[in-house]
Amino acid sequence: MKKRFLACAMAAMMAASLAACGQSADSSADTAQATAAENAESAAAETEEVVETVEAATETVAERTTLIVGFDAEFPPYGYKDESGEYVGFDLDLAAEVCERKGWELVKQPIDWDSKDMELSAGTIDCIWNGFTMNGREEQYTFSVPYVDNSQVFVVAEDSGIATKADLAGKVVGVQKESSALAALEEEENADLMNSFASLNQYADYNTAFMDLEAGAIDALAMDIGVANYNINQRESGFVVLEDQLASEQYAIGFLLGNTELKDEVEKTLLEMVDDGTFMEIAEKYADFGLVDSVCLGK
Repeated sequence: MKKRFLACAMAAMMAASLAACGQSADSSADTAQATAAENAESAAAETEEVVETVEAATETVAERTTLIVGFDAEFPPYGYKDESGEYVGFDLDLAAEVCERKGWELVKQPIDWDSKDMELSAGTIDCIWNGFTMNGREEQYTFSVPYVDNSQVFVVAEDSGIATKADLAGKVVGVQKESSALAALEEEENADLMNSFASLNQYADYNTAFMDLEAGAIDALAMDIGVANYNINQRESGFVVLEDQLASEQYAIGFLLGNTELKDEVEKTLLEMVDDGTFMEIAEKYADFGLVDSVCLGK
C-alpha cells in the first residue's frame, strides 16, 4: 500500500513539476515578447524624436528672426565695449549689417573665450564672429570664407632693447589663454623660441595683459596685430610691434560643425556687402588699426 502511495505521490510531483516548467517557459516567452515590443516602441519613439528635432532645426533656420553672435568683449577692434558702454567693433558692425539685410535682430553675446566651444554646442550662440582664426580648426567648425589676413606678433616697450624674437630669450612673455598666439607658440616650429622664455604667463584677457606689460611685470606680449595696433594707439606709453612676426593666419566666421545652412545664409549676405562696397566702407572706419590693409575681401 505504501509503495502504491509513494508511486502515486511521485507521479503527482512529476506532473506538478512538468506543469511548473511549462508555465515558466510560457512566462519567459511572454516576457521576451513584451520586452521586444517595448524595445521596438522605444526605438520608434526615439526615431520620431530625432525626426522632430531635425524638422524643428530646419524650421528654426528657415524662420530665423535673430542671430546670436558670440564674441570676446575685450578684443578690439573686432569686438569691445566703447566709452558709452556699448559693444562695438568691426565684426559686430559686419554682423549688424548682415542682420539688417536679413531682417534679423542682432544679439551681441559676450563670452569667455575659453568657453566658446561649450557656448556654441549648447546653442546659446549661433556663431563665433570675433577675429576667429580658422587655420588648424577646419575640422572643428563650419567656417565662412576668410575675410581678414591676420598676423601674430610681439609687442614690447620702445625702450626694452628687444628688437627680434631672438631677444626674447630669458624674458617673461604674456599671451591670452586659448588664443591663436598661444596656439602658434605651441607649434613644433616655435618650440625652441618658447623654451627660451624665462616664463610664459597666460591671461584671461588682453587688457590685464597690457597692464602688466605697462607695469613691467612681463617683457613682451604675443597677440593679433590688429588688437596690438588698437592697444598701442589707445595708450600714451610707448610700445612697438616687432617686425619679426610669430605667425600668419586668416579670420572667418565659425559655426557649429555641420551647420552649413546658416553659414551659407550669412556668407551669401556678406559677399553681397563686398560686391556693393559696404564691406570696405565698414573696414575703413577702422583704418587706424590697419584693417583696410588686412582684409582679404573686397580688394
